[in-house]
Amino acid sequence: MMENKAKIIVDDLTIAYGDFVLMKNVSFKVNKGDIFIIMGGSGCGKSSLLRVLTGLVPPAKGDVLINNVNFANASQAQKDEVMKKCGILYQSGALFSSMTLAENIALPLQQYTNYSDKLIKELVSLKLALVGLTGFEDFYPSEISGGMKKRAGLARALALDPEIVYFDEPSAGLDPISSKLLDDLIIEINQSLGTTIVVVTHELSSIFAIGNNSVFLDADVKGVGGYGDPKELLKNPPNQKLLNFLTRGEKGNA
Repeated sequence: MMENKAKIIVDDLTIAYGDFVLMKNVSFKVNKGDIFIIMGGSGCGKSSLLRVLTGLVPPAKGDVLINNVNFANASQAQKDEVMKKCGILYQSGALFSSMTLAENIALPLQQYTNYSDKLIKELVSLKLALVGLTGFEDFYPSEISGGMKKRAGLARALALDPEIVYFDEPSAGLDPISSKLLDDLIIEINQSLGTTIVVVTHELSSIFAIGNNSVFLDADVKGVGGYGDPKELLKNPPNQKLLNFLTRGEKGNA
């Protein structure tokens, strides 16, 4: 299982809250350079799985290896070291409202590096340029649109040049045009920087536009209902539930 190209390995994972088992027997692998989609209907456990992958929630059973460090038995210090090489874009962007965009993006650089103020300023400008926000350094989050907040949040997630970036429902709250622009940006970052990307979403347009690998979480079986390239899963669905989800033939999954 310990292949060099695997950035994330999930093996026989169970997630539970007390006696309530949310999912069980979950296994999949995210390879280096993947745009990996965690997909499924509401309540299937997508966000909980993301919390486990980012070390916020411990697994009830099984192994979760991030860059060959097993989060199931790692110390908090070990998890922190791994997460320094990971970035996270939250649904809302999670920018600090009292800080300018430049100050938001500079924060992780100030906390985790010994870079000079001059170098940090240059890196902040570079990250903002990467997401198409050149010239917005001194704007506050309240002064920009929802799509721009997502891109600014992405710039902050990329501040430390992470190997893995997690996206939590990146299209949530965006209009179709802004959503498409964000999808294009995800692909560009993946291809130009070689960043491994993990996206939690139920948006079909994004799933097929950006994903080259995926896992489908089925709330009924409390586990994996499909695993692989979303386009291939649509061509050869392993079960009706997954086909319904990928074609939106089932109510409640839209």
